[in-house]
Amino acid sequence: MSSLSGTSLAGTPLAGRRVLLGISAGIAAYKSAHLARLLKKAGAEVRVVMTEGAQAFITPLTLQALTGEPVRTSLLDPEAEAGMGHIELAKWAELILIAPATADLMARLAQGMADDLLTTLCLASAADLVMAPAMNQAMWRHPATQRNAQRLQADGWRLLGPDAGDQACGDVGPGRMLEPEEIIADLEAAERHPAAGRHVVITAGPTREPLDPVRYLSNHSSGKMGYALAEAAAALGARVTLISGPVTLATPAGVERLDVESAAEMHYAAQRLAGECDLFIGCAAVADYRAEQVAEHKIKKTDDDDGLTLRLVKNPDIIAAVATRADRPYVVGFAAETRDVERYARDKLTRKKLDMVVANDVSRAGLGFGADDNAALLLWRQGNREARRELPPQSKRDLARAILETALEAQAAPQNAPR
Repeated sequence: MSSLSGTSLAGTPLAGRRVLLGISAGIAAYKSAHLARLLKKAGAEVRVVMTEGAQAFITPLTLQALTGEPVRTSLLDPEAEAGMGHIELAKWAELILIAPATADLMARLAQGMADDLLTTLCLASAADLVMAPAMNQAMWRHPATQRNAQRLQADGWRLLGPDAGDQACGDVGPGRMLEPEEIIADLEAAERHPAAGRHVVITAGPTREPLDPVRYLSNHSSGKMGYALAEAAAALGARVTLISGPVTLATPAGVERLDVESAAEMHYAAQRLAGECDLFIGCAAVADYRAEQVAEHKIKKTDDDDGLTLRLVKNPDIIAAVATRADRPYVVGFAAETRDVERYARDKLTRKKLDMVVANDVSRAGLGFGADDNAALLLWRQGNREARRELPPQSKRDLARAILETALEAQAAPQNAPR
């Protein structure tokens, strides 16, 4: 049957990619037809596998017309399995994209089950693995689904979404499948850049250093820059772990988040992950000092007090500790300064043995802590010389993308081959 998908765009990042589109049993399956058409238009080779339940929402004939390929629906198809068809299909795929991915399918994949054709293919394939979750908002928020999402990400799956908004059941909240155009844009971004298959660890937000059970030392960091970096890294195809201090921000889609409070807790998490990641970005505003002793009970003020004296001790230097490891990743640090920005940034780059430093002038109005916009000066080692790039004021989301692209390009340069 001929394809109705229109003219392909041979120059797009997806051109020639062998994409296996998996469709599971959710109402969002109606979007999968448009997604298949866009994949074909982008120049990808597309084959579709549907679960039994998915066929209640959209017919295999529709997908066959759009892709020009037979649609597979059964693991025990005598005609296809005469030549071990499911294994051949698993080997054929370069990218497995499941959209929509229901809570049930996510649970089965998280447990390593292979009880239908789609789950069997996922276990038998070495392809890149991407899914777009879609379900009721309560199902997405359920602790079991969140555990499954984290397990899948640890197993190499990249999650796109879900989005939030009105749902077919009448609820409002997170659980909507991303629109096909958004999925295509994300896939193309991952194809354009070298982050696919990489593990990026990012620290973000402030730390809190307790003085007593109710008081602590902290700073004005909102975590917005670190969270924007995590979102951008996930969009570029990386597996992302975000070590977050206490903030009020939602976890970016497809990002694994570890919550910490103190610098010591962040240091422990960073050391645990540093040896298994490819790129480490220290964006958190870590407290330099903590109280030598934390009061067991609330420190009380009395009428004859003239003041309060606190003895502080240094916290561990998280970014320097990562940079001096024998199995160090590529290390990017941040320098939030109020004066002599470039001088202090260059000193930090050298003194802490970083590969790159991102310097911010946080004294500029409307930029830095708490703001939605930021600007940066990037300094990095390029062999025996130092390179620099100035990024003008822009949204933190756009700035994060530019920082990551620069870091990935610098890391990939021959002079910066893995140590």
